[in-house]
Amino acid sequence: MGTGGALRWGAALGPALLIGVLVTGCGASGADSGPAADASASPSPAATPPERLCARIVSHWSREALDGDGYGDYQSMGMSNGQYDILREVVDAARAEQERAGRKAAERLVDEEARTRCAKLYRNGNPTGGPWS
Repeated sequence: MGTGGALRWGAALGPALLIGVLVTGCGASGADSGPAADASASPSPAATPPERLCARIVSHWSREALDGDGYGDYQSMGMSNGQYDILREVVDAARAEQERAGRKAAERLVDEEARTRCAKLYRNGNPTGGPWS
């Protein structure tokens, strides 16, 4: 009896938790969190725009790939197919930049390319290429 299934499950749990934290944020807790408390509470901040969330996810996984941890399929990382395409392009460019100019330059490129490419993907709101975009 092996532990391969347990290892794969554990490997998927970390990214799932990261995505959950990035997406859900924190809510109110305690006795004053009912409907009456909501009326007097300050409004919650706006949701993170999809292009910024995309850039965060792409940047995170790009750094993981540069560290040699590689990356799996887009679903295990909580990405759409369009975001995964961006990830692969960013990682390829960052690896070349790292060889040419070092790690810091590669990280700057990751951040810039992730922002630029995700902004393009979401320029008209959510992508319209279907649920996998």
